[in-house]
Amino acid sequence: MADREMRAVYAQTLTALAASDPRICVVEADLARATGTGPFAKAYPDRFFNVGVAEANLVGVASGLSAAGKRPFAATFACFASRRAYDQFFLSANYAGLEVVLVGTDPGVTAAFNGGTHMPLEDLALMRVIPRLVIVEPADPVSLEAAVKLALDRGGCTYLRLQRKPAPEIYGPGEPFEFGKAKLLRPGKDVVLAALGALMVGEARKAAESLATEGIDAAVLDVFTLAPLDRAILLDLARKTGRMVTCENHRVTGGLGSAVAELLAEEGVPARLARIGAGADEFGEVGTQDWLAERFRLTAPHIAAAARRLVKGE
Repeated sequence: MADREMRAVYAQTLTALAASDPRICVVEADLARATGTGPFAKAYPDRFFNVGVAEANLVGVASGLSAAGKRPFAATFACFASRRAYDQFFLSANYAGLEVVLVGTDPGVTAAFNGGTHMPLEDLALMRVIPRLVIVEPADPVSLEAAVKLALDRGGCTYLRLQRKPAPEIYGPGEPFEFGKAKLLRPGKDVVLAALGALMVGEARKAAESLATEGIDAAVLDVFTLAPLDRAILLDLARKTGRMVTCENHRVTGGLGSAVAELLAEEGVPARLARIGAGADEFGEVGTQDWLAERFRLTAPHIAAAARRLVKGE
């Protein structure tokens, strides 16, 4: 099956759900073409709002729509969704107890030629400290469809971290998902590769295949939601293997690696941990996605090398 474009899946899912749910509306900050929500605007013009290049207002309008009983999905580049509109999302949506789905597109190195100013390597760290916020980063089109539906059903606020580009399907149609529940894609007894999002789950799977040729049995875990974190499976796998590599398209500080480190320390699990992600003191750069992934050490060879060092006790 050909890879499906993630932004198209997002827009198609919303458009289909809106046919039976008149509460659903879309709010854009002049990026509908980038987000792919043109089909929704065409199908439901009275439920599509373009607020222009004004991200704080994007969240304010979405919050107002939620207060009026609507279920808004507000999208912009993840750098703007987090850094620029953070206070509005924190207060007007989350603190107010409303139901806003904020979609941050082009996370991490997927920003590519938009460059360092538009490359969010810290959005997860910012969002992770907002109380009761669900943070989800789907690994494939099937889990993206599920995430959109779950966000609509749950109430409260959700931050959906969305890679716009195509991604291969990992899951079969109808695969069940739940916020706060990770998916074990591959069992393994030597080390765990815990990954978040389409880019890193894909690289973790490649790393596990490479390690298998060396006799290293690596488990692969699709974390799915950073918040709430699936504490039970992470603790179970860490206790069984004693080794874990976190893989995220983000800085190593504040996101998945930090969340897992906190969990292991708090629970007193004596597992060794390596974190794959951009360096704590690195800003984004301009380049192709493939070049940037290698530049920031997010690729399968770097994941495999980290796992290999843990297994060897180095």
